[in-house]
Amino acid sequence: MIVKKMYPPDPALKAQSIIIFGANGDLCWRKLIPALYNLYLTDHLPEFFFIVAVDHSDIKEEAYRKHLLEGVDQFSRSGKADRTAWKNFSSHINYLQGDFTNAILYDALNKKLKACDLKAGQRCNRLFYYSVAPRFIESISEELYKNKTASQKDIDRIIVEKPFGSDWASANKLNTFLTKRFAEKQLYRIDHYLGKETVQNIMAFRFANYVFEPLWNKDFIDHIQITVAETVSVGSRAGYYEQAGAIRDMIQNHLLQLLCVIGMESPKSLHAEAVRNQKLAVLKNIRPFTKASVAKNIVRAQYTAGKTKDIPQIAYRSEENVASGSVTETFFAGKFFIDNERWENVPFYLRTGKCLATQSSVIAIQFKNTPHKVFKEDVDANRLIISVQPDNEISLWFESKVPGLEMKLKTVEMDFTYRESYEEQLPEAYEALLLDAMKGDATLFMRNDQVETAWKIVMPIINEWKKQVSTGLKFYAAGSMGPKAADELLKKDGREWYAHLPKK
Repeated sequence: MIVKKMYPPDPALKAQSIIIFGANGDLCWRKLIPALYNLYLTDHLPEFFFIVAVDHSDIKEEAYRKHLLEGVDQFSRSGKADRTAWKNFSSHINYLQGDFTNAILYDALNKKLKACDLKAGQRCNRLFYYSVAPRFIESISEELYKNKTASQKDIDRIIVEKPFGSDWASANKLNTFLTKRFAEKQLYRIDHYLGKETVQNIMAFRFANYVFEPLWNKDFIDHIQITVAETVSVGSRAGYYEQAGAIRDMIQNHLLQLLCVIGMESPKSLHAEAVRNQKLAVLKNIRPFTKASVAKNIVRAQYTAGKTKDIPQIAYRSEENVASGSVTETFFAGKFFIDNERWENVPFYLRTGKCLATQSSVIAIQFKNTPHKVFKEDVDANRLIISVQPDNEISLWFESKVPGLEMKLKTVEMDFTYRESYEEQLPEAYEALLLDAMKGDATLFMRNDQVETAWKIVMPIINEWKKQVSTGLKFYAAGSMGPKAADELLKKDGREWYAHLPKK
């Protein structure tokens, strides 16, 4: 449990108005309010802060705060809320009911924000969080622009949740729309994976430790695997998932961003633009897919009935709101290449899926075999494992002599784990991202050119699938680790997927 500290608030943070559109939705309940509450407990909010919760639901403010408290009690890393701390925190929350498409709402919002400014004795920084369906983004933005509600380019910021477009054309259209109304530096396109502590630690691991950086290239690394496996089904998200599939839901954003962090060159500084420029360079150097390479290097599949964690699971096509003959992929595996000097011909294998055997996000860096052939037995190549979740650890696998009178080798692990190295609890990704946005640090957020370049990478795959329709779609039983075709993707290269078993 986190106890409210009595330190002075961070002086770098100015008075803040946080406006959440879609504030009665699941994201706000499970993630945003618990994150803001934990920031409050650890004194990472300014002395004057105001949360304006905007939603179309007709609910009394007292009932709304009670609902939020239930979310904190269930989902906050700090456990059940301290009632005194919650009372003080929730007194900063105001609920505003209205239609996102109606100008009347924005008149009321302006009055609320001016009252916040008056109470703080200054014009507050304003952070607008779009926790809404994509169809509302333009309506909300247009009204904020017309009313000059977010007109201060240096202190007013907008966080846009994914999905950011459904293809390159729609992403480009949305970027054009937004940048005609707001400065690019005001726009924070969120990818919560980049806020995870282990992902952020990759930067420190690579660029602050000289022992690893000289080995981080084609001369020493055989291949890299990035796996984000989920045991959960699509469930109630089928309405969204039918339009997205695994490639839009996970590959275009989360996994390509992980690839960027692993593959990027060292930035000149930790300034946001320096870091984002290097990530963009990785995306621009990813080898374009062709009809032939899609057929050869991409696997798409869909789960059938099975068992996940010994619980029966229906097939994707039997899920509510899924078409009986749906060809939406719930699994993706692909081989990518970064065509630059560092990574020439080093394959990056990306894999993600629903209803798989394990729940984990893991990056496996496989080094080349040792050039020394002095041992009678085969020597396993070294491997570096970065477990983003659930283990939050970095492990180095290397060969060691088994104690005894004979020269026998065994693979052993050298581990760094957060729980053993630090007493502090890991902050949730949304805590880090919300705090950075309030400070105006866009390092962990997507820039417009990054988003569009990522779409350009996956569009040839999406277009080929449209031509093929159902041909090429594979199937796998729920509770497995995907279709045989995914195993064959690596097997034909003389490799195999790293089987990660989360530690208890």
